[in-house]
Amino acid sequence: MMARLVFLGCIAYLAIGLGQMVIGTIMEPMVDAYGVQYGDGGQLVMNQFLGMMVGITLAPWLIGRVGKKTLLLSALVIMLLAQTVYSLQPDWGIMLAVGPFAGLGFGITEAVVGSFIIGSAMSNANVAMSRVEVFFGGGALLMPFAGAFLISRGHWVAAFLVVGAVTVVTLALWLLFWPKILDKPHESAEHGETRLMKMPHRGPTLVVLAACSLFFAVYVGFEMSFIHYLPSLLVNNNGLSESTASLSLSIFWGAMVLGRLVSGHAADRWGGGTYMLATCISAAVLFVMMGGLESVWATFVLTFLTGLAMSGMFAVALVFANRAVPGMTERTTSLLMACGGIGGALMPRLTGWFLDENGADATRWLFAGFAVAMLAVIVWALLSAKSLERLRAGSLGEEAA
Repeated sequence: MMARLVFLGCIAYLAIGLGQMVIGTIMEPMVDAYGVQYGDGGQLVMNQFLGMMVGITLAPWLIGRVGKKTLLLSALVIMLLAQTVYSLQPDWGIMLAVGPFAGLGFGITEAVVGSFIIGSAMSNANVAMSRVEVFFGGGALLMPFAGAFLISRGHWVAAFLVVGAVTVVTLALWLLFWPKILDKPHESAEHGETRLMKMPHRGPTLVVLAACSLFFAVYVGFEMSFIHYLPSLLVNNNGLSESTASLSLSIFWGAMVLGRLVSGHAADRWGGGTYMLATCISAAVLFVMMGGLESVWATFVLTFLTGLAMSGMFAVALVFANRAVPGMTERTTSLLMACGGIGGALMPRLTGWFLDENGADATRWLFAGFAVAMLAVIVWALLSAKSLERLRAGSLGEEAA
């Protein structure tokens, strides 16, 4: 049953990966076709992530109201309808209005499936989540290839139909092969909140949650900013064609997929905290180098290396936080993903504005600043978790005495 759940989770994350990358992949021809600026494209990304944040936040509560199966299938239907409207190339105002609904479907699906995997996989959570994240990366890797092909033939809008088709397959598989392992009683949002209120060392626990939440906001916002505007940097800085520049995303996501094949095992061997610290340091160094090296080949090589460094951060940090604050899987997963949604909504909007105002060279250094900030936040999270662990060990020692 666990194998079926992981397989279905992989398919769902494949659809989410395709859907979250589609706007970045076709950003250049889309802003040209609509006659808008990069900041307006960032607004569409922001609207989608605001809807995603709402979906992620409401997911634990909605599970208690409508049930796991109804909620997940409904979210996939919303995803499908949103992509269908996008594909009709409506007025820009309608695109912006549909964005939150697309994000709502992504958010509910990602949060629900993620909590299913972590809650059911137990000690194998790092490996299971990394495997699922491989398929998210696979979707993100495939979309630039599909987008480049469609852009080169003047049919960029059909990229939304690709996402819609995979969503249909995902919906059918979850409907037909629902894992029975998920039919056990769920953890309601209210139960999770009550457990937190009664938890020993509540203050330090909240500090850990705050640090981890900020990490997710910075990480997701940073990643979304980078992948949505990397092709535009290459067009403006290096003179590449739109279709060629969009393939740069495949370099990043190819590295992401390769890294995620081993990141779960590496995190289990080194420890989640050590893994996060090492990868955040690597990312900071690589993005600082990217700020100073502007050639196409240097950018491509550094993009590949940053993809490797960042590949396991999301899954490993999610498991790390759930283990640091045990017993509230659905609530913690929802909170962290919601904070990721906030970062994913705000930071691409900021990056689009920054690119319009300051140009591509300055935007490279903005990315370096994001990477350094991400390193600082994970250091705070690791120190807070270590402090909480010492407090719990001291309490257990007192009880034993």
